[in-house]
Amino acid sequence: MIEFLWRGILIGIGATVLMDIWALVLHRVFGQPKANWAPGGRWFWHLSRGKVFHESIAAAEPYHHELALGWTGHDAIGIVYGVIFAWIVGPGWFVSPTFVPAWIFGIVTVGAGWFLFQPGMGLGWAVSKTPRPNKVRFLNLVAHTVFALGFYGTASLIG
Repeated sequence: MIEFLWRGILIGIGATVLMDIWALVLHRVFGQPKANWAPGGRWFWHLSRGKVFHESIAAAEPYHHELALGWTGHDAIGIVYGVIFAWIVGPGWFVSPTFVPAWIFGIVTVGAGWFLFQPGMGLGWAVSKTPRPNKVRFLNLVAHTVFALGFYGTASLIG
């Protein structure tokens, strides 16, 4: 059981690191804005005080360590997703990992962003209040596909 938990933690770490590398590639190669987890950290801070939805997270009371909290929350969620995925697919998947279950789970996890995190920050359901929601939605789906590749790749490496 402990080994199984560790495998879930490891694939969560691997997937989150790969997703962060992908964000750096998007920034450096394609000129996308650099990942900024400070607003997410502010949202996590207010979430811990019972406030889930904001008109605008930028207008919410700031938190001194919101950037660090945002990155910590982002990484912790990736690890939790790894453990949940490991529990869903079971130990057999780690013997012979395949991409499709990881990809399905990765796409499903987009829902947390679209229906909790983004509206919670005042961006609307599935970023509907942003200037180019379809572009952001597409990038979300690609990022979570990369996340799924991280599950699969890490599981393949740790055998």
